[in-house]
Amino acid sequence: MDRAKVIFGNEISEKAYNKAVKAKKKHMKKFGDDSNTLYHLSVKDNDTIGSFLGVKNIVIGDTSEPIDREKGIVIGNIRMGFGHYRISMAMASAAHAMGYTPYWFDLNSFKQTTGGKVIDHLNSMYSMGSRWSQKYSLFNKYFWEPLNSEGFRKLTYNSSDQKVSELMTPVYRELPKDIPFVATHVWPAQAAVHAGLTKVVNAIPDNWPMALHLSEGSIHTVQTPSSYLGYKTLRGMDGKNILNPIPDGDLVEVGHYIDHELVHNLEKDCENRLKRIKDKKPKRILLTVGGAGAQKEIFVKLIQKILPLVKENKAVLYINVGDHKVVWEGLCKEIPELDSVSEKYFDDWKKTCDFAESAVEGEVKGVHAFYNEEIFAAVYASNLLMRSTDILVTKPSELAFYPIPKLMIKRVGGHEAWGAIRAAEVGDGTIECDEIGRALQMLDLMLNGDEILTMLTQNILKANSIGIYNGAYKVVELAVKGRGAR
Repeated sequence: MDRAKVIFGNEISEKAYNKAVKAKKKHMKKFGDDSNTLYHLSVKDNDTIGSFLGVKNIVIGDTSEPIDREKGIVIGNIRMGFGHYRISMAMASAAHAMGYTPYWFDLNSFKQTTGGKVIDHLNSMYSMGSRWSQKYSLFNKYFWEPLNSEGFRKLTYNSSDQKVSELMTPVYRELPKDIPFVATHVWPAQAAVHAGLTKVVNAIPDNWPMALHLSEGSIHTVQTPSSYLGYKTLRGMDGKNILNPIPDGDLVEVGHYIDHELVHNLEKDCENRLKRIKDKKPKRILLTVGGAGAQKEIFVKLIQKILPLVKENKAVLYINVGDHKVVWEGLCKEIPELDSVSEKYFDDWKKTCDFAESAVEGEVKGVHAFYNEEIFAAVYASNLLMRSTDILVTKPSELAFYPIPKLMIKRVGGHEAWGAIRAAEVGDGTIECDEIGRALQMLDLMLNGDEILTMLTQNILKANSIGIYNGAYKVVELAVKGRGAR
């Protein structure tokens, strides 16, 4: 079955299909064709998050440890920003808590494969677009926003992706066909289906339905009811035309994809937040700065507002720049005093973990800056810090779904707007503050008053009581159960 020709019973035009075929050939010409290559897979311990999530990495090579076919579950992903890695960690965390062994299967890490080279190329193009969107307003208005909200929404875009993802299948050959496979990006899901795996779950991110995320043959999961309805009807994916819907059983609304550690400790962490508010303790703010350096101007203004409050012991500031030290250097260039007043946790994973653990119940003061060259530490540091944080300042990406009071700053890409809408409707985050002035106003209200933070925290408890944050557990259940690829 050629999944680029017919998608859920909807025929793709010959023109669009031929374009998809040409796209595949273009990548083959540029990056080679390894369709007849057999890659031997090995299992390697993940030294960074293995102790937290029980994760083991699947790598190309030969070791003595086989994949556990009875209790193993593969987490298929790519590194494209932090969002897809973060969802993967949530899935791994839930799987580990449920007694399974999560195997990290990152297509972007297999650099010697054709698929790995293609992903690396496309990822670099997307990162460049993200940077340009923040630097050039006309580029953002007339190209980047429309591409991310409407361009990726088209069914013809999925046709092209289906063809290109065929180039990613060789590395799947040694995976057991019936092993549970959870994909946190559409390419690993599509490639898994092309490779004949039968228990594939495609965990769709974001909250804006786009054909980009379709992987027919897998079980699709979404985090919200509105996203479910949009995907079910494939609304707007072929202009105003009404399309054949996604069949029953192929799409499931599961709730937010959240790590077990955060869900398990949610009530206690919220109690601690409410107690800090009641006792007039310094409010703790976590800034997660994107690797592309997007929104630096906003973060600079926010930090400049927070620093005087830190000096007065009215606030505590955490800054995580991930694995991009240049971002930290850029912030310090704009705010010279930032470097000298900050306690640094740079490439020191143990120090980071020790601080995060002690901060949950202990007293904290000052500014704490986090950077780690190792990608797993760079991403998971924010997860560890969330438990002791009162306000998470973030763009409305995957973090929009996390059970922590959030100040939503300007999005990067039109699709992210719907993450802020979801958070505002659940009541665990603010509306999108798309201008610096609005972000500063909201921060001022959250720091100098108690009403907003109290409301957001109480809403997290309400949402948790009806299972809104249990999505990762449900995804694992669906993958283990399976239903066979169509």
